[in-house]
Amino acid sequence: MFTGKISAKISDKSPETRSIQPFAFTRTKIPTRQAIALISEHGDPAAEIGKDAAGGQNVYVRQVGESLAKLGWQVDMFTRKSSPNDATIVQHSDYCRTIRLIAGPETYIPRDELFQYMPEFVASFQQFQQQEGITYPLAHTNYWMSGWVGLELQRLQNIQLVHTYHSLGAVKYQSVSEIPPIAQTRLAVEQRLLERSHSTVATSPQEEADLKTLVSRSGRISVIPCGTNVSTFRPISKTEARKQLGLSAKAKIVLYVGRFDKRKGIETLVRATSELRAQLEQGAEIDTRHLKLLVVGGSDPNEADGAERRRIEDLVTELDLTANTEFVGMIGHDRLALYYTAADVCVVPSHYEPFGLVAIEAMACATPVVASDVGGLKFTVISEETGLLVPPHDVAKFAYAIERILTDEIWARKLCKQASARVKQKFSWTGVAIQLSDLYRHLLVRSFSNSGIAIGSSPASILPQQHVIVAS
Repeated sequence: MFTGKISAKISDKSPETRSIQPFAFTRTKIPTRQAIALISEHGDPAAEIGKDAAGGQNVYVRQVGESLAKLGWQVDMFTRKSSPNDATIVQHSDYCRTIRLIAGPETYIPRDELFQYMPEFVASFQQFQQQEGITYPLAHTNYWMSGWVGLELQRLQNIQLVHTYHSLGAVKYQSVSEIPPIAQTRLAVEQRLLERSHSTVATSPQEEADLKTLVSRSGRISVIPCGTNVSTFRPISKTEARKQLGLSAKAKIVLYVGRFDKRKGIETLVRATSELRAQLEQGAEIDTRHLKLLVVGGSDPNEADGAERRRIEDLVTELDLTANTEFVGMIGHDRLALYYTAADVCVVPSHYEPFGLVAIEAMACATPVVASDVGGLKFTVISEETGLLVPPHDVAKFAYAIERILTDEIWARKLCKQASARVKQKFSWTGVAIQLSDLYRHLLVRSFSNSGIAIGSSPASILPQQHVIVAS
């Protein structure tokens, strides 16, 4: 088990550099807006959410990108092309697109095996700039490997570098029994990112504290939370949601949303559901035949996360929960709000979450949350006000927390109302994008001024106006 503070020096030796094969882009019109790059090497913003590695990071980059475009930026989101069948460029709106760069084989590659292809990613990025006639003065990188790309671009072309971690190795490796070979490289890159980026975006005060205590005391940190689309995720009729999904009005629905990964704690939730059923059988509040666990997310059992899904399915069978459990699978993001609304409680049993988008999506739909008392979940969920926080791995306390919400309808309705209000006040994507836009403007204006470029007759003159939402 890994404990304590980690420090490591990054080697000057980069991942193996491979020959880059030319690939064609259709040159587009040079943007009239200031172009910025959002880089997410494995989290494809155009991917279907819930498939393989597609999760919170994908949502974050896509939603931030689209919201920044509405604020007046030209937003280009770069990711690695993982299938020859995927489009090279996906246009999301007039001023926001995903660009898939060739970096290694065009197939799915587990994250721990991707670092060797990052020099190819840098070369492809620079090739795209040359072909498009664009030079990005600022890059916002996401996850440590994208951060390594950003550090290389900072060295090669002096960009302004903003970084969001999404997951910290120094925290992750405390909760796993087997540390991967890439660990020391990751830790060293994460330390260098904090010390050398122009700004690090922490998504919660808890993450800021982890950065300062576990990574480095040097660095410039801005706390800007993740968000959610409050137009998509909003309170609607539970009766109508259940009708559309074919769910019984009498059901007591416990919901999980996310990918199949041991660190997501699905096993804890399944065992807690089994214990909850046993407790309910001793009382008269709820007919256990109406208890329903919905597991939403994941991909085909033959895909990369299939082994964990099969393990969870076997556990459900072992605990005789088959009649109480439904594996919904991957669904369209447009239908996800129906599941949140149909549920009586949404459970986020993760061993660690830097932020926890599922929690605020559920709360936005006026659904109370039971979540692990870890990471950013301690910031997003206010225990006893918008849901309950429980020690991770604690099956008995998860079961008790879920039971409290299912059996106390008056209190649960109060939680629903307070959950929705908190999200509207704190976590809209527009509000998040405004804060990021202000940060970018500050960095770019300072950069242009330091380089001796006159503001008003330079690229700075096409910076978006502060807080002005431009129709797209």
